[in-house]
Amino acid sequence: MVALRTAVAGDLDAIMAIERAEFPADAWSADLMAAELAAPFGRYVVATDASDAVIGYAGVRVGGAQSDVQTIAVAPAHRRQGVGRALLSALLTEAVERGAREAFLEVRADNPGARQLYEDHGFAEVAVRPGYYPDGVDAVVMRARLEDTR
Repeated sequence: MVALRTAVAGDLDAIMAIERAEFPADAWSADLMAAELAAPFGRYVVATDASDAVIGYAGVRVGGAQSDVQTIAVAPAHRRQGVGRALLSALLTEAVERGAREAFLEVRADNPGARQLYEDHGFAEVAVRPGYYPDGVDAVVMRARLEDTR
């Protein structure tokens, strides 16, 4: 069973373990991630398993009518089980509750699984940033219009 909750400072080590494993070429630093967790303009969520171990995390920033999905990562052993989908849904709900009417994100051009997840949530490609990632892979910029479903 997977549960979602707001990330807290005590989750930092578990988040960073996933971050470094999933993004070895461009992992955020622990200091940057700690600052993101504490920032008032965003929200980070963790997914936990039955033993309360962190198996995924995601974050969003919201400013006015726009929001930006900062990151989503799921530990490999827990992929294709709906964890990423649940995390993204929680972020988009948070964005709407904070007044956002659209969401943006960047995704690696060589990650079709993530792109499909985003498309399933209403995101569409709006631009490409050539060579955006440290290993030279392009970033696909995507946008979704958000609706208040409360």
